Amino acid sequence: MLRLDRLVNVLGGYGARLCCAPASRAVELRSVAVHDPTDPHPATGDVFLSVGVDSAADAVRLARAARAAAVLVRGRPPLDEEALAGARDAGIAVLLVEPEVSWSQLAGVVYGLVVEGRQTDAGRGPTDLFALADALAAEVGSAVTIEDQMSRVLAYSGSQQAADPARLETILGRRVPEAMRRLFERGGVFAHLTTSDEPLFVEPSPEHGLRGRMVVAVRAGRELLGSIWVECERPLPEERRVVLVDGARAVALHLLRSRVGADLERQVESDLVIRLLEGTAEAPSLVSRLGLPGGRFRVIALQAHVAEERHAAILLAFERATTGFGWSRPGRSALFGNTLYTVLPCGGDPGPARDWLASIVNVLPRRVTVFAGVGGTADLGQLPASRQEADESLALRAARPRGDLAVVYDESWDGILLQRLRAAASAGRVPARGPVAELTRHDAERGTRYIATLRAWLEEQGDPVAAGNRLGVHPNTVRYRLRRMGEITNLQLELPEKRLAMIIALAAGQDERP
Repeated sequence: MLRLDRLVNVLGGYGARLCCAPASRAVELRSVAVHDPTDPHPATGDVFLSVGVDSAADAVRLARAARAAAVLVRGRPPLDEEALAGARDAGIAVLLVEPEVSWSQLAGVVYGLVVEGRQTDAGRGPTDLFALADALAAEVGSAVTIEDQMSRVLAYSGSQQAADPARLETILGRRVPEAMRRLFERGGVFAHLTTSDEPLFVEPSPEHGLRGRMVVAVRAGRELLGSIWVECERPLPEERRVVLVDGARAVALHLLRSRVGADLERQVESDLVIRLLEGTAEAPSLVSRLGLPGGRFRVIALQAHVAEERHAAILLAFERATTGFGWSRPGRSALFGNTLYTVLPCGGDPGPARDWLASIVNVLPRRVTVFAGVGGTADLGQLPASRQEADESLALRAARPRGDLAVVYDESWDGILLQRLRAAASAGRVPARGPVAELTRHDAERGTRYIATLRAWLEEQGDPVAAGNRLGVHPNTVRYRLRRMGEITNLQLELPEKRLAMIIALAAGQDERP
């Protein structure tokens, strides 16, 4: 924990002078509050930054309301005696800062010392929110869980001895169980969190193993960032509700600061991955900077939808794919347009790619639908080709009404080849004249079935009996139709190159079968 003595010593290097101190400079500082005249609920904190406050007396008065142990005031000595008297009476330390030092600089230093410099008994810093959960649990006198807006557990207080079954299941599963979410939804809990900053008591539900909860929204402006849940059998008293609301502000600050850092790291990673996928002579250096091992890779292309809203969940998928330390993630990802690309160390077996996709799907909400394509295995120089294969595999999967989560290029190269042929046909790169084109027109004009007969005969390698069985007609009917087709157009079925060309033309014009 940071002590007042340490804060005074550090800020002394920034032109701050201690004008008034409590009896002991060993006071522990755990939180920061900033004056905001527009906030109807003034923040509380151990260190109060009197931003925009003109007089020292007003700054001390506001610091008393914030239950602060120290207040920072900008100005020149000597300090007003009335302000000093009020500070001594309240036991508040007053640090006078020269006007040349900006509030932004002071805020950065103070937050860095008080918030990011704190340690728990287990040695954990508060950047993962566990320290805040521990401190908040100590102040409200009950177990605390901090969750994000998707009901995933971000942090929880240390002691679990008296935890109810619902809390234990939530912590072990790292998210609120689906049955519990439905209970909260029916009870209007999530609707309350969306619209209100006031704590809400959730009644106990013995059949769900729930002893009762006090919950408050964690919000930045109008955006709901998450929520804090306190295990309790009855509503918290008013003084502890105030502590809970103040805790929500502290958690919001942490989440915003963490988001800024995480977003910057994600952007750097994304830029490096895109450069790899576009092809560059610097690929070995980029792989090293990304912390990827040497060897061979696969490119995975992923899209995420919610009901009829195309790509509505792609940002959420990108966030989940890039969550965690580099060493704890097997791949590196980039968001390009509406597609998430991941470079994954992977050899000839596509199993690790499927496992990675399953891990992403498991942490997304159930209502999210994911389509994916997995490119072939590639060395660094072949990553652009693997990306193209991943894109084509993704397009093949999206065109199918049902199927596995992903199409893997190794297993579906034939379907991708036919997809390329259909693309060529739709672009006018397949001859508009020739046997297949002429027989297609004849079928359309006369109602004949020559194209179906030709396809069956070619696919059965010239066997009229097998072709007849496929079509449900006598073999002689197949022979008759072939003679009639020869009168309409120059088939030349005896030539291998002609048969191959007709197979390709038929494939290019054939709609994909599910």
